[in-house]
Amino acid sequence: MVRPPSPALIALVLAALPAAAQESPLPELFSDTIDVRVVNVEVVVTNRKGNRVQGLEAADFELRVDGESVPVEYFTEVDGGIALTSARGDATETVSSLVPGEPVPTNYLVFIDEYFAVRRDRDRVLKRLEEDLTRLSSHDRVAVVAFDGQNVSQLTDWTGSEDRMRDALAAAPERKALGLMRRADQDPLEGAVHAGSTWPLSRREQRIQRSVLAAGATVRSFADAPGRKVMLALVDGWSTPSWNTGQLERLRSPPSVEDLYGPLVHAANLVGYALYPVDLAGFRPVFEAGATRAGDASVGYNDPGRGSGGLALAAQSPFSRPASFNIEWRQEAALCYLAHETGGVPMINALRDSALAEAATDTRSYYWLGFAPPRNQDDALHDIEVRLAGRPDLRVRTRRSYFDLSKSTEVTMMVEGAVLFGDAPGKETLGVRLGAPKRTRGRKILVPMEIAIPLDDVELLPMSGLGRTSWSSGSL
Repeated sequence: MVRPPSPALIALVLAALPAAAQESPLPELFSDTIDVRVVNVEVVVTNRKGNRVQGLEAADFELRVDGESVPVEYFTEVDGGIALTSARGDATETVSSLVPGEPVPTNYLVFIDEYFAVRRDRDRVLKRLEEDLTRLSSHDRVAVVAFDGQNVSQLTDWTGSEDRMRDALAAAPERKALGLMRRADQDPLEGAVHAGSTWPLSRREQRIQRSVLAAGATVRSFADAPGRKVMLALVDGWSTPSWNTGQLERLRSPPSVEDLYGPLVHAANLVGYALYPVDLAGFRPVFEAGATRAGDASVGYNDPGRGSGGLALAAQSPFSRPASFNIEWRQEAALCYLAHETGGVPMINALRDSALAEAATDTRSYYWLGFAPPRNQDDALHDIEVRLAGRPDLRVRTRRSYFDLSKSTEVTMMVEGAVLFGDAPGKETLGVRLGAPKRTRGRKILVPMEIAIPLDDVELLPMSGLGRTSWSSGSL
């Protein structure tokens, strides 16, 4: 199935590019930025009690893409954050970015949705994140980004410095939280518009979509990170689309959670992020006539224990519950969808207070599989399924799809990152100094430009096969 890879934010960026630049052949500039030629699949295997299963080999796994078996070409088990050597010596290579016996870094991208956050809840979670920084290893890195409904702000780029991490998390509570304004947007049909021809978007859902697109743009911009990649999305009010039985009779297709959250899921799977959405508000019990117990509201994720990774939506229809319980159900269901599709775990209810610690523990032990699919570069979405042959007692958690990324989309992602953050996150910027502008013929102005390139990034080559190096200078 082919899905449009460019949400509204990307479309605006591309619209600003010269037409000739969009139509010209795309050079091989970004091949080392996003590893899309080999698809990496991180797999968590647990038994029926939720305990991790270790010691499996590549031959134990069956990898299926769009229903067809494909060979596992790269395989590494990671245990306690260390890449292990295969015991059996299967005919598979080690995942290229991993060295047996060496630590595997994990990159934690913290995305704070200030647009829907309530200050009290946001600050509580931020404080707990700061307290749990000690749970990270010395090889792990953290980046912190905040979205206020209009702009995405980088509070810190990738850093392994605990001081810089603490400074960023301490600065976040000083920013505004706009969630109380969003609480008034409860009418599911107010300001409804049609997204395509399937389901109506309420005003509130349009605003959720804005945050979702911002989160998707953020993971694409932070794609270049060696090691395991995790996004902790600190959100509130994200829920499944509003609908009722009356609406279903009027719609040609029933509403789907993928319509609203698919852009973030597909962006995360595209660049190898597992989503660990954090419910800022936590469990909010509401007592109404007909409610049997407060715990009934927590129905989105029935097995929230560490490492279980199961997605268990309630069998009972939300329409049979009071409206207030439906809100809790819909919000938890949305976060479960984000985690389930990308191989992460939803941090709902009490898990919000230990989100970073739980994510750090969950990403310490897993299997890393890789395969090189045929590439059409057509931005097609392909399903991924991992099985364990002959082991029905074991459960598998992993991402569920990948994109066959086109070169134009790859360039779009780089441009998008530059627009959002001034440059690709994690990359050093070149020093640029502009001289005094001078008038030239016609209506043109000449601006001298001096670019400072670090000597370590300069490769010296012999000229004309003479075996010597020549330096030349010029002006732009």
